[in-house]
Amino acid sequence: MKFELKTENDHFYDQIYYVFILFVSISFIIIMSNISLKLTTISRLHEINHFCKLLSVDKSSYNFKKLSKLLNQKSKQKIWDICREIVKD
Repeated sequence: MKFELKTENDHFYDQIYYVFILFVSISFIIIMSNISLKLTTISRLHEINHFCKLLSVDKSSYNFKKLSKLLNQKSKQKIWDICREIVKD
């Protein structure tokens, strides 16, 4: 006949394991959220750059509308000024 006792050490290690898994999971979520936000910013800047270059070649109203939304600017003059700075670099 076998007789086993579960000691408090086992319970303590289980709690440490669960806390560690929780910490790793939360850290992973935070890191992935941060990466997602950075990629969104990079994508937006790339799109602004692309539409500014298109605007310098083709002055269509579609390009102005897209840039107006991306830059949150209503004035065409301000959009032109921003695009000149971007294309100049």
